[in-house]
Formats: sequence, C-alpha cells, structure tokens
Amino acid sequence: MQEQPESPLAPGLTGRVELTVTDADTALALGSGDVPVLGTPRVVALAEAATVAAVAPGMPAGSTSVGVRVELEHRTATPVGRTVSAHAELVKVDGRRLVFEVTVRDGNAVAAQGRVERALVDRQRFVERAARA
Repeated sequence: MQEQPESPLAPGLTGRVELTVTDADTALALGSGDVPVLGTPRVVALAEAATVAAVAPGMPAGSTSVGVRVELEHRTATPVGRTVSAHAELVKVDGRRLVFEVTVRDGNAVAAQGRVERALVDRQRFVERAARA
C-alpha cells in the first residue's frame, strides 16, 4: 500500500495580521452601527485575513480557501487610531475543512475571540461556478 504524503496544512499553523483603525473601519462607516469605533464586520474580515495568512505558505498549487463559517464574540470597543492584531491558529483539518481559533487583541485586551472555518477549493473551478450562479 502506498503511503499518502502528509498535507502541508496541518494543525499548529498560525497567522497574524494588524490593523490601525481608521474612520473607514468604524461601525458608522460600515453601516453596522452609529458609533465611531471598530465595526464588527471589519473585525470579522481581520480574523479571516489571519486565517488566510496562516495557510498561505502551504497552500497546494491551484487551490485556495474560502470562508464558510464564522463564530465571533466582539467584546470591546476599539477607537480610531488604535492598532489591533488578529492571530489565527489552525486547530483542525478534516478533509477540505479547516478550523481555526482566532483572537483579536487591542493591546493586552481581547477585543474579539472565536472560530473561523474555511474550505479548501480548486481556485479556477470555484470562480467558474460562481460566475455561472
């Protein structure tokens, strides 16, 4: 029996991205509220960017990953001008399904925390199917 090569996408991979909050990142600008603090949609995008960064170096040729599920608790308000960082760790690989634990920090405070799931797909086939939909 031929042994399967180990996937380069294995639990333990991590990614980190930072964002200095601008007016364009606020709940007011994004339409998710009427206050000038980091909006939850931008927090979700930041968390997803960290998951993409975690797997980018080992992504198989012709493949990409797409977000399929986000569970995030946005805990604190972050004002314009402050820098937040998102950290993602790949905690489970189940076939094409990738599960990440994510934490967004505002300094030492946890601003948001949760899970993001992504699916591995063939990039070209995915784009072609989306165009036909």
